[in-house]
Amino acid sequence: MPETEAKRNFITEIIDEHNETDRYQGRVHTRFPPEPNGYLHIGHAKSICLNFGIAQQYGGLCNLRFDDTNPAKEEQEYIDAIIDDVRWLGYDWGVRLFFASDYFDQLYDMAVDLIRIGRAYVDQLSPDEIRAYRGTLTAPGIESPYRDRPVEENLALFEKMRAGGFQEGEAVLRAKIDMSSGNINLRDPVMYRILDTPHPRTGDTWRIYPMYDFAHGQSDSLEGITHSICTLEYEDHRPLYDWYLDNIELYHPQQIEFARLNLSHTVLSKRKLIRLVQEGYVDGWDDPRMPTISGLRRRGYTPEAIREFCDEVGVGKVKGVVALHKLEYHIRHDLNKRANRVMAVLNPLRVVIENYPEDLTEELDAINNPEDASAGTRKVPFAKVLYIEREDFIEDPPRKFFRLAPGREVRLRYAYFITCQEVIKDANGEVIELRCTYDPETRGGSAPDGRRPKATLHWVAAAHAIEAEARLYDTLFSVENPEADRDQDFTAFINPQSLQVVHPALVEPSLATAQPGDRFQFERLAYFVVDADSTSERLVFNRTVTLRDQWKKQQKKQPRRRKQRRAKRSQS
Repeated sequence: MPETEAKRNFITEIIDEHNETDRYQGRVHTRFPPEPNGYLHIGHAKSICLNFGIAQQYGGLCNLRFDDTNPAKEEQEYIDAIIDDVRWLGYDWGVRLFFASDYFDQLYDMAVDLIRIGRAYVDQLSPDEIRAYRGTLTAPGIESPYRDRPVEENLALFEKMRAGGFQEGEAVLRAKIDMSSGNINLRDPVMYRILDTPHPRTGDTWRIYPMYDFAHGQSDSLEGITHSICTLEYEDHRPLYDWYLDNIELYHPQQIEFARLNLSHTVLSKRKLIRLVQEGYVDGWDDPRMPTISGLRRRGYTPEAIREFCDEVGVGKVKGVVALHKLEYHIRHDLNKRANRVMAVLNPLRVVIENYPEDLTEELDAINNPEDASAGTRKVPFAKVLYIEREDFIEDPPRKFFRLAPGREVRLRYAYFITCQEVIKDANGEVIELRCTYDPETRGGSAPDGRRPKATLHWVAAAHAIEAEARLYDTLFSVENPEADRDQDFTAFINPQSLQVVHPALVEPSLATAQPGDRFQFERLAYFVVDADSTSERLVFNRTVTLRDQWKKQQKKQPRRRKQRRAKRSQS
């Protein structure tokens, strides 16, 4: 399990108070309880880091428990993916892998106990009638006509539900609490419903399944959890959590709620993520544009960067949206330390060095990572014909453009100074080749006379370059909050430029042995990772993150632009 510094927040203050009063005999035992109805996303990562991190901070334990109470939406694929994601993030639950379905027999017995003491009943109102009888935030609910059935009748009907004597929607088991409560969750909530769907783990054994609110607290109790840490939307459910435990007379954990993570330029609703997958807006749950942990992993993110991001975001009670550039900062900072530098050209422009020997190829020394001396160096071939980025040449450059132009000298990374002597164009006037000369006294990138060009360009030797595919990923949505406009479906804000495929990109020959998952910095361009689609015959690179914080720059420009617009309006 990763090392975690002692962090103070309102949750640790509660735990410290419990330890001082010996409420749980000094124990700290948390759990991460995902529903296996989709893949985990960056919001879940915050909860994972929080639950496992707090357990580690206090020398306690953390369970992984699946809330598998709705087989209509659950699949083994999701269970496997969740286990893989939590492990990839760096956490281990030991032998404490549990499922709510482990407790189906005990939960059923608890429901029977509530019926016996007159605090649960079988209701045969239709689902629509139950919703209508529930009332609103300003109007109390209406009691069901089945609410006061005798205990023995309720026991028989509940057994009939279990035995398959009712169809879906014909009967439910409800807790008998208070239909006039100001908290709608306490207005006789449904405890069990009928589902004619085989369960991934229990098969056809059960036809009735507990609701999350009924299974959650009792599962916590059975596992000896001390602190049940949930997101803020469960705050109004806490009285129900407490009611079940008190009335069944079980050991009582403490539920604590914190604000969930919301990230700009994306959606974190699992329902909406499922739509993106099912409706073909992305290529599966692990599409690098998705905010899923598997998507971030495929995009080249590291578990260390995600943990650092979650740590920086912190824990609070106030809802808010975290800017995407904060997440990107952490992956950029992490990859800067670990990713080897290589040279690649995505938009190639041919360069011929006219005074370089025709049959000569030099092996030049290149630094693998200036942040890590132990990474050493590598050899890169240099020859008469090269490729540079097309964006690094302008025939008639603007004032602050310092890269290559006619008559201008620039430095080639690890190589020589070159000067553009001639521009070759095709019949349409497009530049297709540059004829340059080099200074043989500048090998390694320095001149004996001390002159220093203002620009250094990356390059690849034409005869030695490897063709590859580069997938340039951007944000999936073109606006900061795709859910803000209630008159527009969130899919209306899909960014049409969220993926651009460059083929062929040209990369240096050292990448010939790169394997899926290997991360690199393409010098002057971005960080990339070798995609799982790569083979020995076909290299595919995914752009992880740009070298500079483009989003933050854009956000800084916005206030200035608003001021300029206001100034223009005042002048008019």
